[in-house]
This record gives sequence, structure tokens and C-alpha cells, in this order.
Amino acid sequence: MPGPSFTANLGGRVALVTGASGGLGAHFAALLARSGARVAVAARRAESCAAVCEALRAAGGEAEAFRLDVADAASVGAAFAAVEARFGALDVLVNNAGISAAGPSLDLPEEAWDRVVDTNLKGAFLCAQAAARIMRARGGGAIVNVASILGLRVAAQVAPYAASKAGLVQLTRALALEWARHGVRVNALCPGYVETDINRGFFASDAGQAMVKRIPQRRIGTAEDLDGPLLLLCSDASRYMTGAEIAVDGGHLVSSL
Repeated sequence: MPGPSFTANLGGRVALVTGASGGLGAHFAALLARSGARVAVAARRAESCAAVCEALRAAGGEAEAFRLDVADAASVGAAFAAVEARFGALDVLVNNAGISAAGPSLDLPEEAWDRVVDTNLKGAFLCAQAAARIMRARGGGAIVNVASILGLRVAAQVAPYAASKAGLVQLTRALALEWARHGVRVNALCPGYVETDINRGFFASDAGQAMVKRIPQRRIGTAEDLDGPLLLLCSDASRYMTGAEIAVDGGHLVSSL
């Protein structure tokens, strides 16, 4: 006989979103708040986080801002302790913080490599570890690592970004294997090219339009295209999923070579 069905409602749960001072992170925080979660908005830019929180509260949500540098272990420890003290729990982590460095690999400075890998890979690990320690004591939780289709396939002149995201996909699997016994699920969301304020001009250019034509759906993604998959992975609707990666890319990964 089938078990009970579940929805993506997050009522009463506590969710922390990293890199939430703007862009996709702020969008994810708003989505989780609308779904009933109490949201910890975390990033290095404290003032921007506070502005995001004000908007969430104005819309009827419950949110609190926390300063967090994901690449700094002391900052991670302090932020997660503060979240637990403020909300008394942590049920969901969205590991969204990420940066890139573009350019020929032959000319890439060591500092640029370190900055990208420290943020995208080490930072994701430090936050996942801190979250899992809290979740283990509470009987479980959900961690969503925001990776990229560039962690599954490659493009030119983004070597540190692609390497860090590929590492994040494999880290997702490794942590899922270790932490399943604690009730902590770890999955990866792998977006394709999603339009933001930063890249909107590029995708309006001839070069950007040429890239869009290589996507089977013949369009660039929007932040809203990620909503369903993110809610799935954050909620009990994915209770039997761990160690998985979900590509949301308009079919870009299955496009012809």
C-alpha cells in the first residue's frame, strides 16, 4: 500500500540561504518564505541582506539577516550558531554562494583560482558540514547545493568555475552517502544559463543569441524556472532522494555536439 503523499510546503521550517544578498539567492529566499519557511538570509554584504529581509517581512514572511563569508571557517561557525540561537533549528540549507573568474587558463592568476574554488567548493563544504551537525541532532534535514551544468559539461575559459562545480556535484554524492544514516539528504541543483541583471546584456547581443540557439528549448532560463526543482529538493516531496543532481537547462546538456 502506498505511503502518504507530501507537498512542497515548508511551513514552520527554518531555511538558510547563502549568497542571498541579491540575484538568485534573494529569489530563493523569497520563494522559501512564500512556501512557509522562516528564512535566514546570509551573505558577506550585511546591508544588502537586511534589505532582502525587509522585503520578505513586508510580504508577510519571517526572515533574519546574517553576515556570512562562506570561505572563512570562523565566519561559518559564528553564522550557523547565530541562526540556531535565533530560530532554534535549521531544517534546510541552500548552498547558493558562488563566484566565477573568466579568461584563458594560461593567464589565470593563482589568486583567481583560489578565490573561486574557496567560495564555490570549500565554502559549500564548510556550510554543509555546519548545517549537518545541527540537522543530525534534530533527526535530519535537507541540503541543496547549487551547482551548474558546467559541473557536468564544460565551456571554454571558465576552468576554475567548471572545476569547482564539478567538485560540488561529487561532494554532493559523497556527503549524501555519509549522512543518509543521520536523515540528512544532500542533493544538487544544476541550472543552465539563467538570465540575471549581470548577464542580460550579453544574452541580448549577437554572441548571446547564438548561444541561446544551441539550447533545445531555444530560450534562456529564468529564476522562476528553478522554483519547482528547488522546492522539490528542500521539502519532503523528495524524501527518497539523496545524492542526486537535477539539471534545469532547457535541454542544454542533451544538445548535439
